[in-house]
Amino acid sequence: MRRFTGVRTAALAALTLAAVLPAAPAHAHAHDRQPILGLENCTATACHFDVPPGTYDVKVVLGGATASSTAVTGETRRSLLPETAVAAGEHVTRAFTVNVRTPEGEPTGADGTPGLDLVLGGSAPALAGITVTPARHPRQIILVGDSTVCDQPGDPYSGWGQQLPQYLGRGLSVANYADSGESTVTYLQNPQLWATVQPLIRPGDLVLIQLAHNDKTTDETTYRGNLEKLVAGVREKGGEPVLVTPIVRRWFNADGTLNNDTALLVNGLGVNHPEVIRQVAAAEDVPLIDLTAKTKALVESLGPEGSKAVYLYNEKKDNTHTSVHGATVYAGLVRDELLALHLVPEGKVRVG
Repeated sequence: MRRFTGVRTAALAALTLAAVLPAAPAHAHAHDRQPILGLENCTATACHFDVPPGTYDVKVVLGGATASSTAVTGETRRSLLPETAVAAGEHVTRAFTVNVRTPEGEPTGADGTPGLDLVLGGSAPALAGITVTPARHPRQIILVGDSTVCDQPGDPYSGWGQQLPQYLGRGLSVANYADSGESTVTYLQNPQLWATVQPLIRPGDLVLIQLAHNDKTTDETTYRGNLEKLVAGVREKGGEPVLVTPIVRRWFNADGTLNNDTALLVNGLGVNHPEVIRQVAAAEDVPLIDLTAKTKALVESLGPEGSKAVYLYNEKKDNTHTSVHGATVYAGLVRDELLALHLVPEGKVRVG
């Protein structure tokens, strides 16, 4: 992503509400004392902060003399703040917590740009103020998954984990370690994946696990055992595992239902991945997000035509991977289940 030298445009400076706060020390996990950083690191459309890997609280003041509508994305196309409308002459303050890491997107992908990069979007963006400080005692939501979950590097693709941060407020940080093409077998075997992720788990962290799409040749005993290894590994570090059944493929029967093996992730060996996940969750007393059931109901309600926009059928004739719109909708389903299962506090979640 593009880096910025800290030069502000005159237009942005005119919108500043107050002088940038003086530097003040703060502590955060995995990095030393860092000063508060502000608008001097921004242009009219983006901000770059030279910070080391870690977790950061970002507070933005949106609005200006004219009506505005601003969204914030960051790092590898992560949605961090949904588009927020502000009336002319008004300002609103929003806050979120962001994970900065290397590689900044998929664990086996490119390193990306050092530091924290934010992009201002929306129909009429207006940033009046911003501060970035190291987060104190953030709770991580670590994601283990495949290409339907990961931080996809380019349009038109998007994983639901890439869209989840926009639903979360300050103090909850999504650390998306999903990786394209991975199965339970490869995720456990690749040293860039589970062997790297497990040591990062802290007591109290949530670890959401959705692996199934690429277990096409994994037998049931192996698949079940791999899920159990992941669950045990999370608990070994004091984290809380959450098993997530896979999103459905958009593969309709003639009667408009998705009741077939392709749509419902039953592999060539007859292994019913969602059902095995449900069984392991019950046997191990692990919270379950049944995303298969949720996405099946939604896709069937939209029908063969309406559901095309959720996936990349129109762009790529792809019935497995989601568009930005679809990933955002599916991330909303995950958000709803996290709330329903009381895994995150209501005050930390955006529901609008």
